[in-house]
This record gives sequence, structure tokens and C-alpha cells, in this order.
Amino acid sequence: MTGVGDLIPYIAGALAAGGIAVALSRRRQYMLRWCAWAVAVPVVVAALYAGPGGAAVLAAAVGMVCAAEYGGLTRLPRPDRVLLTAAVAAPPVTAWLAPARLPHVFAVAVLAVALVPLLTGDAAGGLNRLCRGVFGVVWFAPLIGVVLLGPAALALFAAVSVADIAASFGGRLLGGPVLSPLSPAKRWSGVLAGTIAGLGMLALLDAFTPALVAAVAFGAPVGDLLESMVKRGADVKDSASWLAGAGGLLDRLDSLLLALTLALLLR
Repeated sequence: MTGVGDLIPYIAGALAAGGIAVALSRRRQYMLRWCAWAVAVPVVVAALYAGPGGAAVLAAAVGMVCAAEYGGLTRLPRPDRVLLTAAVAAPPVTAWLAPARLPHVFAVAVLAVALVPLLTGDAAGGLNRLCRGVFGVVWFAPLIGVVLLGPAALALFAAVSVADIAASFGGRLLGGPVLSPLSPAKRWSGVLAGTIAGLGMLALLDAFTPALVAAVAFGAPVGDLLESMVKRGADVKDSASWLAGAGGLLDRLDSLLLALTLALLLR
């Protein structure tokens, strides 16, 4: 794997192949998801092709949207949501402009979010607000990987996306034991199918490294279960409803967040 430009033909081919498979399935949900990816993939590729600055803007914007959705589904008060959204946007920009300052910025972001319920004097629900806010900062912090991983971030994005779609197809076709009570619709067969497809995508993109293999094989399915746990705790089905066929942006990127975490830790 060399640069972002070298990956574009393979990703375009995978998107086209996915479109054919979705059309053959005749499932409206899959068609809507593919349309969403058809719009998102060029945006992601263009941002990463622009270099670290474009990657930072993309990661900050994505983080802000996901933080807003998370704040809504966990019913955080408005002051907490506003500060969380700003706190999530700061690390990707710092990863671009001053990566050596990342630990300091992350610590300030956690402290700022934690102080909101303290300063508002919330005796009844302050601890819950603090925990939800800090968890949000930690959950979305791996978006710095979009900046720090370079072309590997695009390869990981493509592999996780393919794995998600293959897992959904595979679970429906093959059936079998449920993966977890947190997500009864997901099957172990789907996880296996998704992992094989995701690793195949890494091999196709010449990005078959131990860090990315672990990210796709373990980070992606665990990330999906993590969001399922959050949504079950909030008693909601989707993180939002604005993204056709997909709920919200967080519903589409939950697997990528944990995959980025492993990729950063193991690179």
C-alpha cells in the first residue's frame, strides 16, 4: 500500500460490486445503505486525498455529528451536548496541527466535559451525566486515527464497510447462533462472513498488516456490540433517523471506532 490515490480504483470496484449484489438482493434497506455509501465514499476519499488537513476536517466533522447523536440518544442536557461536541472535534484537529499536544488536549476535553454537571450543581443526576460525557470523549477519541494512520485509514474504512455489509448478508443467509443478547439480530455466521470479506478487502488493498487484521477481525464486531449496548441502555433502535436506511451516522461508524482504536494501539 502506498498512497490514497493508489487505493481509489480498488475501492471504486468494491463499491460497484456491492451495488450489483445489493441490486440482486432486492432488499430496500440494503439499497438505501448502498446509496448512502455511494455518497460517503467519494467524500472520504477526497478528504484523505487532500492530506492531513482534509483528514482532520473530516474526522472533526464526523465526530461532531456522532457526538450530537450520542448526546441525543443518551438524553444528555443541552450544555453537556454542546461541550461534548466541541471536545470531540478538538483531538483530530490537534493530531493535524500539534500531535505532540494530543495527551494535553485529550485531558482538557475530558476535564471540561466532566466539570459541566459539577458546575451546574446537579446532585441527583450529576454522576450519570459525568460518566456519559466522559465516555463520549473516550469513545470518539480514536477518530484521530483518520489523521495519524494516513492511507491505512482509508484501507481500514473500506475493509470495515465491506465487513459490515457481508456480516449482514451472511447472518441472514446462514443463520445460526445469536452473537450476543445485546444484538439478537446478529449471528456468529455473520461475524465470520464479515471478517473473511473484510480481510479479503485488506489483502486486495495491500494493507494486510497485523494491526489492521486485528482491527477488522476483532475491533469491528466489538465496536458494533458496544453501540448496541449503548442503544439498549437508552431503549432506542437507532442513534438517529436522518440517514436513509441507516438510522444515524453513529450506526454506520460504530464498528470503525473500535477498529481505529486497535489500529492505533498495534501499529
